[in-house]
Amino acid sequence: MNPTSQVAAAQGPLSKHDIAALIARDIPQGAYVNLGIGQPTLVADHLPADSGVVLHTENGMLNMGPAAKEGQVDPDLTNAGKVPVTELPGAAYFHHADSFAMMRGGHLDICVLGAFQVSTAGDLANWHTGAPDAIPAVGGAMDLAIGAKKVFVMMTLFTKDGKPKLVPECGYPLTGLGCVDRVYTDLAVFDITAQGVTVRETFGPTVDELATRLDLPLLPTPG
Repeated sequence: MNPTSQVAAAQGPLSKHDIAALIARDIPQGAYVNLGIGQPTLVADHLPADSGVVLHTENGMLNMGPAAKEGQVDPDLTNAGKVPVTELPGAAYFHHADSFAMMRGGHLDICVLGAFQVSTAGDLANWHTGAPDAIPAVGGAMDLAIGAKKVFVMMTLFTKDGKPKLVPECGYPLTGLGCVDRVYTDLAVFDITAQGVTVRETFGPTVDELATRLDLPLLPTPG
């Protein structure tokens, strides 16, 4: 974890960059990883240069680097969210169909996705809230959710009006059933297990306080 994240973790809640740094910390050396559109793309900026992690982007690239800074922007080099990115040595480009074959074929170790809701059973809802002004577009999220060996979710734990996003059952259309392994939020990190939701670490509130706010049974990390 970088120094900024250490300070934020003591104070809570975490910023989106702090959450991204936590996720980067937990990605194994040499893993093949897809970062979903939006906040998950920030994880690329927190991976150590020697991590050996190979980033895959849905629009057809392997070994994507961090976001492009001023003077590095190539309009033809973007991630799936159309954000300018850099390339690392050995980067490869390929057809969209080949990219989806990688996603669907179990070739990705981890994908990091945003979410509107995650259920205690690991169900994921991240493409539509039913809001009248929303533009529903599941894109490749359902392929990633089912095809990746592990699914990490990056989100705030509560909506702007204070409603929990970690819930007993999703109320929005589902992206995937029982696919989420871990949830990284601004207030805690959770593992979704067959025994229940386990709290790995918290940033401010205690486990009991979180359980009360979420109205969910929460298990402390064993040991």
